[in-house]
Amino acid sequence: MFKHTTLFHAALLSAVLYNMPAAMAQDASPKALGSAYTPVAAVSADQAQVVYYRLPVANAQAGAANVYVDREFQSALLPGGYTAFCVTPGQHSLGAYLNDAPNYNGKNTDVYSAQLSGGMTYFLRVGEGANTAPQAVARAQAESELGATRQQIHALSRASHVAACNYQAASAAPARASTFKDYSLSSDVLFAFGKSGYADISPSGRKAIRELVTQLRTSHPNLEQIEVIGHTDPIGKPAANHALGLKRAHTVRRLLVDGGLSAADIKVSSAAADDLVTQGCKGSRAEQVACHAPNRRVVVRVDLLP
Repeated sequence: MFKHTTLFHAALLSAVLYNMPAAMAQDASPKALGSAYTPVAAVSADQAQVVYYRLPVANAQAGAANVYVDREFQSALLPGGYTAFCVTPGQHSLGAYLNDAPNYNGKNTDVYSAQLSGGMTYFLRVGEGANTAPQAVARAQAESELGATRQQIHALSRASHVAACNYQAASAAPARASTFKDYSLSSDVLFAFGKSGYADISPSGRKAIRELVTQLRTSHPNLEQIEVIGHTDPIGKPAANHALGLKRAHTVRRLLVDGGLSAADIKVSSAAADDLVTQGCKGSRAEQVACHAPNRRVVVRVDLLP
């Protein structure tokens, strides 16, 4: 979704606003963090919404992660903090940077660009390592992690392209929306690009599926029906994408059965590239592969009993 762009010089803003002292990384007072996250509503077609968050992990680096939008300061995320904002659809630079002072590289170097579509909501997670590229996360996974965060309220936004969100009134959900729950697994966590076999699945993918089995047993003690749906990006021919999605779904099903779930209760299907969460990816093949990462996923859909 994100690509490195040509950089240009931008004036540095005040270090008081942009460089949070290390001690503030442990500050969970109401002055720094506000209300707990609640699921954001859809926005109008003339806006794109971004939810940027930082996990409250034990190994979080000290200090705040400065968030920049189009090279202008938007917020400073402490561990366990999130910010939600809207911009006009189109190309924007986004990033959250740790240890940003004194050069404020988030404004001047390593800027990452994204094409944001109107009416869409994008979930981005701060990376605690050296890689400052925003981590795009599927909504289901993001909101399970956002449950442990609170709104960041201690820093004043100076991002001129950020606007108040025009939220849409909630519409009646389809009848089936209340009958199932989706658990989305990033295909790039499960498999290398283009891979789908049982032997191809990564150690992190096997761990993610074991954790999902535990969660399913805890959250759904009367579990009776599961559908594993393989999704792909639009790169390649439709028939090949459909086959790839189905192979990945079969592999995940096998691992769910290995984890102790009943094989008779699990069916598989492929959505191929019919339900994209990221669109408009351009550039070289490598850039398109990176941009389409959120589309490559496997969804485990659980039927909920009445």
